[in-house]
Amino acid sequence: MDGELVMTNPSESGMPGSAPPASVDELVDVLERDGIEFIFAMFVDLHGKPCAKLVPSSAVDQLMVDGAGFAGYAAGAMGQRPSSPDLIAVPDISSYMAAPWQPGLAIIQCDPTVEGEPWPYAPRVILRRQLELLDNAGLALKVGAEVEYFLVRREADGSITVADPLDVAAAPCYDARALTRMYGHLTSVSRNMNALGWSNYANDHEDANGQFEQNFQYADPLTTADRVIVFRYMVHSLASQAGMLATFMPKPFTALTGNGLHMHLSLWDRGEQSLFDDDTDVRGLGMSVMGYQFVAGLLDHAQALTAVTCPTVNSYKRLAAPAPNSGAAWSPAFATYGGNDRTHMLRIPDAGRVENRLIDGSANPYLAVAAQIAAGMDGVDRALDPGGPSELDLLRLTPEEIAAHGLTPMPPTLLHALDHLEADPVLRTGLGKTSEGDYVDYFVATKRAECAAAHAQVTPWEIDRYLSAI
Repeated sequence: MDGELVMTNPSESGMPGSAPPASVDELVDVLERDGIEFIFAMFVDLHGKPCAKLVPSSAVDQLMVDGAGFAGYAAGAMGQRPSSPDLIAVPDISSYMAAPWQPGLAIIQCDPTVEGEPWPYAPRVILRRQLELLDNAGLALKVGAEVEYFLVRREADGSITVADPLDVAAAPCYDARALTRMYGHLTSVSRNMNALGWSNYANDHEDANGQFEQNFQYADPLTTADRVIVFRYMVHSLASQAGMLATFMPKPFTALTGNGLHMHLSLWDRGEQSLFDDDTDVRGLGMSVMGYQFVAGLLDHAQALTAVTCPTVNSYKRLAAPAPNSGAAWSPAFATYGGNDRTHMLRIPDAGRVENRLIDGSANPYLAVAAQIAAGMDGVDRALDPGGPSELDLLRLTPEEIAAHGLTPMPPTLLHALDHLEADPVLRTGLGKTSEGDYVDYFVATKRAECAAAHAQVTPWEIDRYLSAI
């Protein structure tokens, strides 16, 4: 989201200019209007994997009364065992989206329950809880997301290569020729976003060969998180139809820039008055005292936040990585903030909003937003001050200068980040409790098992390095 943002209707969904259905009767009418034959009743697990049941529109009444039943243990990391009772996905009618790239299909996001109670392991339920706390305080967050991805192809040996064989430039960012070669895919995604009412406003070739970003307007947190999930699913589907593979993996290529999922945050009151905007800001960034307090909260919890916003082993191949072929990694190395400077974790590009660049393509958007709310509001509650914006050249600092400035580095691995998350009481409270303890403990245990599985693998690098070294 590098350009100026224009607010769209946070409740806009389905067809352009149409309000989402507000009742089952309205939903039935909308399904008929849009020619919908089937519905995906969808939710995501801890990892952000979209899980769904395909429900005929003729059974929509039953879906709305009974929900869609799932064996939660089989669905993924949802805090269930094989012996657990069914997870019932309760449709949120307001999330209705016709899938224009798949005529006859609609998607409705669901809030999982178990035995009639909201399921505390469900990422969408966790975000809802945080939003209720904000609403009780008379506050509302607005969130925009910049989703980056690669278009690749699988080789016979299982390796991947950039899908466009001509996309080999040393500095491919914004290359009009590379955009033109992927014109069919990019314009298809754009048209479908606009058919959904998302207001696509920019599409570009990013910093790495084969990497793209397609932007849509910001909205309330739940709507934006839903759209990130649907966007990923749509891009996967359209790329597959074109014989390609889309990947949001943080670092699919060693020598190329990785995929971010930068988020732009702004806090508002119920009267639609921005609480982050202040044209009298003596620091010159147009931010209010509350805005700086929110920034300070994000910085104070940065190392713990990383476990949620950069949640895979691969994330740390991107984070604070050495410069790739294009010359810059574009990922933060330290917990700092600045003005319109993309080397910081937090960038304030315009008055009244902050961009968090400490989020990558593998992040679960519901958990990432929930954790940021908890961290930022802790800064507001404690009236923290982040100090003045950093003007350091972060890409040229020596170890001695880093120590002298007392900079907080990003965790070097997921295991380090998980240690910080486990010890952070604010994020522990923010992500909520389950019947078996804090959700943070479940998240940490799940991700530590992922780290152990990765560490157990013998990699080609190890073979090349050690096979004949001794």
